[in-house]
Amino acid sequence: MGCASSSKRRRRAPGYEEPAVLAAQTSFTVNEVEALYELYKKLSFSIIKDGLIHKEEFQLALFRTSKGANLFADRVFDLFDLKQNGVIEFGEFVRSLSIFHPKASESEKTKFAFKLYDLRGTGYIEKEELREMVLALLDESDLCLSDGAVEEIVDSTFNQADTNGDGRIDPREWEEFVKKNPASLRNMSLPYLQDITTAFPSFVMHSEVEDCGGIDK
Repeated sequence: MGCASSSKRRRRAPGYEEPAVLAAQTSFTVNEVEALYELYKKLSFSIIKDGLIHKEEFQLALFRTSKGANLFADRVFDLFDLKQNGVIEFGEFVRSLSIFHPKASESEKTKFAFKLYDLRGTGYIEKEELREMVLALLDESDLCLSDGAVEEIVDSTFNQADTNGDGRIDPREWEEFVKKNPASLRNMSLPYLQDITTAFPSFVMHSEVEDCGGIDK
């Protein structure tokens, strides 16, 4: 059979969930979830072409490169990979992006940001973890600060957040810190996430997914 007749039987992406279900559980509308599915297909076929988003594809979409270690990129990928199986499925993609939706609650954003800095998964943010993430964020932004300036940022944060003085920040302390310093969540909202194409490089939306044998709804 030809491509046209076989297209109706295309399989859905791994981890595919109905838009209505995902819309009910996230900050997205059904139309936005459907748009995200189109984006997901393009991302998941950008390099490996298996209908799953691998780390290389995720880094290429978000950070314009698929090579080189980047702590921030790795950490964001790990948090999106809810099943911790090394790839991001469609349901994981939508649920994780929902946290960055302008309508998502501050509580969701606060919890995600805490996990982002809790690099070792201990349930606390250690000073060294904060230092590592600050350096990674500066590197990602192509900013260069002196060691003294970085230490000043780390020390200032801990002086404000570590209210019990035990040398680490627990979730309650982080929540209080965020309330007093709302700018700490400024990167946790993408104002135009409703138009998801603005959150990713243009190559993603212009890349071609094969008409035959591809994944579709």
